[in-house]
Formats: sequence, structure tokens, C-alpha cells
Amino acid sequence: MSPTARTDQGLLRELAPQVLAALLRRHSGAFDACEDAVQEALLAAAEQWPRDGRPENPRGWLVTVASRRLVDLVRADRARREREERLFLATPQSELLGRPADAGPDADRDDSLALLFLCCHPALTAPSRVALTLRAVGGLSTAQIAAAFLVPEATMAQRISRAKQAIRSSDLPFALPGPDERDGRLREVLQVLYLVFNEGYTSTGGDDLTVTRLSDEAIRLTRLLHRLLPDDAEAMGLLALMLLTDARRPARTGPDGELVPLPEQDRGRWDAAAIAEGTALVERALPAGRVGPYQLQAAIAALHDEAPDVAATDWPQILALYDLLLRVAPGPMAALSRVVAVAEVRGPELALRELAALESELSRHHRYHAVRAELLLRSGDSPAATEAFRRAAALAPSLPERRYLTDRARHPR
Repeated sequence: MSPTARTDQGLLRELAPQVLAALLRRHSGAFDACEDAVQEALLAAAEQWPRDGRPENPRGWLVTVASRRLVDLVRADRARREREERLFLATPQSELLGRPADAGPDADRDDSLALLFLCCHPALTAPSRVALTLRAVGGLSTAQIAAAFLVPEATMAQRISRAKQAIRSSDLPFALPGPDERDGRLREVLQVLYLVFNEGYTSTGGDDLTVTRLSDEAIRLTRLLHRLLPDDAEAMGLLALMLLTDARRPARTGPDGELVPLPEQDRGRWDAAAIAEGTALVERALPAGRVGPYQLQAAIAALHDEAPDVAATDWPQILALYDLLLRVAPGPMAALSRVVAVAEVRGPELALRELAALESELSRHHRYHAVRAELLLRSGDSPAATEAFRRAAALAPSLPERRYLTDRARHPR
């Protein structure tokens, strides 16, 4: 692929959600048709731009072509004459007569944020929000999303179809929520992006520890959100958390894809640029408004990333941040992570006692047993640690994690 073609491909990927949003702004009840029209416009651009040159207004060109394709799609469907009439009435005649670009007062309007809020609407189920966001905003194919989440393509197609049907049947508006509603809805958007990143960074199944496509896409979409809401401290915090966490990815696996735990990672392989960017975002986010869970998690990640080794890690500060996190957003996984910090600051025996209080909530999660195994080992109880490692391995969702925990059970050290 030539450099120009690669540049065009990147631009098309960035513009795709903007073009879809521009069509949905006028035809919010035709999600499927709008999406099909955008895909045809992108294909036309991929074929024509390398030959004829990139247009002066690429976004306008795509909106124009997609609008024409949308009308063609409706014209071809004889069973939808009434819908055709509505689309003709909603589409400016100048577009139908060959206008070369998306001119007018809305020419530079970017409705990507409205599209993201629509895909993450609380009327949809959590799996549907994730799938539709990756499809409509991320531009991933149904097959790519299905492969990333290890489900059949037909299953993922049904999930996306149900999400679109829910949008149609609920008559959800294509518009940004008002200020009073936005904060609550923004939490849904942040949660979807966080779920996508986590699934990419540590896959819940399969032969690979990571699904790079998903974590990269989550970072890209969170950058978009931060660009559209530059003063939102939690959006800033989530982007920082992703960057600071993803910076360790090069050192997380060995030559054969085996898991390398944090204490054993070669920190020289961590992405210094991502750490610097993430740390700067944390420093901007924390004083910017009410402190939220993503900002606190990002601050914890920054302390880990800035330490030259495990021994130099500021564990007392990390413990204090976990204490604050549990006050802001209590949850069993945050409490489990706090137990690890307790062990570093106050010793494994106290940490084991605090861990026991989480058993009822986390006994089916492999990480609970993995943490317990490490604490038992540090306390000198190797037989109990071995059994805990075996239990963790049996519950671990991905093959690299199972292999690592099985090896720890065989060779506790």
C-alpha cells in the first residue's frame, strides 16, 4: 500500500462516523440504510481518490455521495415508497442535484459525539452498546467484532441488529442530551469505552492475552471523546488510564505469548511517550473538577509507571488512592486491588484477613484466588498457595492466564 493510500485509509476511518452522524441527523429512523450508504461512499472514495486525487473537502464529498446512495437505496426498495417521500423531503435538493461538497451552515458540524451517545443509550443492553459503538463509531466489521469477542458472527450480527431495532422502536432522538442528562449519559459512554479497552488489554477468552484491535480502538474513540469534551475531567482521566495501562503492553507477554506479570516486566520496553502523555493528562484532570473513578485509577497507574522498579513503587500513596477510590466508586475489584497494596504496605497477613471479607463476592473470579495464592506464598504457606493457584487456573478465562497460573501451582516461588 502506497503512503498516499495509507493516509487516505486513515482519513476515511476518522471521517466515517462523522458522515454517518451527518446522515442520521436528517434521517434518524433509517440507521441501517444510512450505514449502508456510508459504506458505499467509503468504497467509492477508496476507488476514486487514488485515481482522481483527494477532493478539497473530503468530508463534504463523502456526505454528498452517501446522501445520493441513501436516496438510491430507498428508490430501489419499492415497498418503502412512503419512506422514500420522507427522505426526499428531508434531503436538500442541492445535494440531489450534484453539489460537490457538504456546504452550508452545518458544513463543519461534527455529530460524532451525538452518535456515540446514541450507541451508548441506556435503553440498550450493555453488550449491544459495545457492539453498536464498535460498528457505527469504530467502523469495525461485524466479523471483526465477533472475532474479538469470540462469538459467532451470526450472534454478533443479531446483537447489532437488535440494538438498531431498539433505537428505531424507541424513537430515540439523534441529539446530544441536555446538560442535566448529559452527565449520567456520559457515564454510560465512558463505561462502554472502558469495557472495550479492558477486553482488548486482557481478553476474557481465547489463545491470546490481548486483542490489540480492541484496545487500540478504545483509545482512538476516547481520544475523540476527549477532543469533543476537552474540559471533562473523567473523559480526560479515562484516556490517561488507557494510555498508562496500554504503555505496558509490549512487556506483558514473552516470546511465545506467555504472560509476564508486572513485577517481572522489562520496564525499558514500556512506551515512554504514552506514559508521558498519560501522566500529563492526570495532572490536568485531577484539579479540573470533581474527582472520579477514572481519574483515581489513572493516578494509580501513573505511580506504577513512573517507578523504575517494584521496590521503588510508592505503595503508601497507591493505598491512599485506593481508599479514596472505594469511597468514590465502591466495588469488589477495586477492593481486591486495594488488598494487594495493603500487602505491600502492611504485610501479607493483614492483607489475607481483609481478602477473606471479599470471598462471597469474588470466589468465582480467578483473580481473587491468584491474589490469595500470592499472599499465602508470602506468608510461608506453600501447600495452601499451590491449591489456590490451581483454583485460579481452573477459573482463568484465557489460555495465557491459565498457563501462567498452572505453572505457578507447579513451581511456587
